[in-house]
This record gives sequence, C-alpha cells and structure tokens, in this order.
Amino acid sequence: MTIDKDLKVYTEEEVTTRLTKELPHWHLENGWIRRKYRTESWKGTLMVVATIGHLAEAAWHHPDLTVSYGFVIVKLMTHSKNGISDRDFELAKKIEDVVQWQPGKEGSALEGTPVDDPRFKYIRYDS
Repeated sequence: MTIDKDLKVYTEEEVTTRLTKELPHWHLENGWIRRKYRTESWKGTLMVVATIGHLAEAAWHHPDLTVSYGFVIVKLMTHSKNGISDRDFELAKKIEDVVQWQPGKEGSALEGTPVDDPRFKYIRYDS
C-alpha cells in the first residue's frame, strides 16, 4: 500500500502533459483534474454515478461529483497532498475506461447498447 508521504505531487505543467497524453478529455482546473460526462437522461446519469462510486470505493480514493439530469462532472485531487498524484491519474483512467467502454466497437460477443434507438441511449460517447 502506498503511503501518502511517498506520493509525488505533480506540477501544473506535468499534470497538463500527462492529461494530454493519457486522458485527453480531462483537464486541470483550480487544482483538480476534471472531466464532464454527458448523458442522455437521468437514468444515464445515475448509471455513470454508480459506476464511478463503485470504482472510487474499490480504489479507496474518492472524487467530487457534480450531478445533473444530463451530465456528471468528476473532479479528482489527492486531498492529503493538496495536489494531483498518481492516485488521481490512475482512478481517472479506470473511470474513463469503464464509462467510455463500447463493447460493440471491439468485435466482442457483447453487442453494446443500441445506438439507433433513443429508448436505450444513456451516455454520449466521445467516439
């Protein structure tokens, strides 16, 4: 287990560089790394929040969330270090991978949500 005192806090320049390379839909804002996920409905919003909640609890690293009918904003910072650490990057990457997962585009046996039927849309994917 990583001890807080051993965690590196990244400079603004280092954070921006890593976000550009690793998490292009995230950005640095007021000391937090931040991402807005757009959803199609309240159902989609709740599904995204529940997913993030599970990942955060499993990681024991908890983001701040802003929740509305059509979006979820995720903000991460290592509070004990008052900055951005590997904990933030790693949880952001896991959230990104799971929330943006589209099995139908992977040639998977899993079809994915039907995109042509508005009854089943729940998130606006980036690609």
